[in-house]
Amino acid sequence: MFDLINRKKLKVLTLSIISLIIFILVENLQHNLTNSKVIAQDNFSPEIKQIINEYKPIQPPRGDVRLLVISDLNSAYGSTEYDEEVHLALKMLPFWQPDLILCSGDMVAGQNPSLTPSEIRAMWKAFDRQIAQPIRNLNIPFGFTIGNHDASAAFGVDKKKFLFQQERDLAVEYWQNLTHNTGVKFVDRTLFPFYYTFEQQGIFFLVWDGSASHIPPDKLAWVEKSLSSTTAKTAKMRVLIGHLPLYAVSEGRDYPGEVLNNADNLRSLLEKYNVHTYISGHHHAYYPAHKGNLQLLHTGALGSGARMLLDTTIAPKKTITVIDVNFDDKKLTTYHTYNMANFQLINYEELPTFIKGHNGIIYRRDITPPSDTKFIN
Repeated sequence: MFDLINRKKLKVLTLSIISLIIFILVENLQHNLTNSKVIAQDNFSPEIKQIINEYKPIQPPRGDVRLLVISDLNSAYGSTEYDEEVHLALKMLPFWQPDLILCSGDMVAGQNPSLTPSEIRAMWKAFDRQIAQPIRNLNIPFGFTIGNHDASAAFGVDKKKFLFQQERDLAVEYWQNLTHNTGVKFVDRTLFPFYYTFEQQGIFFLVWDGSASHIPPDKLAWVEKSLSSTTAKTAKMRVLIGHLPLYAVSEGRDYPGEVLNNADNLRSLLEKYNVHTYISGHHHAYYPAHKGNLQLLHTGALGSGARMLLDTTIAPKKTITVIDVNFDDKKLTTYHTYNMANFQLINYEELPTFIKGHNGIIYRRDITPPSDTKFIN
């Protein structure tokens, strides 16, 4: 009798152990199997397969629309070369298969009065050959904002003329060349490439010139007019892109001139028209945040000069962010941000719960702020 009971117990225990082993094997192999399916289905090049096999990057669940966000691609002043991580990101575009690529500025390495027109044109030519043309070859639309190293809007001493007018003129020359088609569906390109709007799969995008800390009153009037348009109001989502952020997040950039002036007023303007996300660069540090009703994506640098977040000891990282938009999800967006040194995902828990800069405090996007912040804002 006891032998029978013991045999039954042993059988149950054996089945439980076998089930546990199978579960562990499935969990551990799921990631590699998923990547194998992607490789087989999309017929990736041997080079991409090698990268996937070496780093085993996670393929995020795809949303209704997938955006790939990059920023600050440049290196030293006047350089026509790009860091290895920039080239690596371009090689991996078929893996992520974005519907749209967004760049938060600094595509070339200008903002130096000593640069000659031929040197500036050489930088844009190098950008086109190494970055823009490969993107065009994949037929992926490319939305961007002008950065301070592309064509700074900083004024001279008289506060009337642009200090880097030559770079602004040559940026216009490059971007208005019809062979440099971005592939986006323009809504208003009258002031392109500094201010423009476009639409992608139900999302309304507005780009402003955040290459310096001021947005002129007449351009803010254009912003209001654009966001109050029928096209903008009937879109499923509204996103704004500029180079300088509203609030400071990184070491060495926590002072006036490195963020947009009147940040709270600008935020209120965007909230008035239900802008969901403001995407920025310039601070060279990834931090997904929110303030009020506005999501704030501070895009990390992909090129040279990654920076530390304020008041942290977290090592600086070069990053790239995949945003999946799900229109049925209340949050609308899901981020997957990769450390480009090893393609490991950066978890929110690795980042500070809030950052307090000289012009305000912002909270990590998964953190609910305290109800009373009057003592820390």
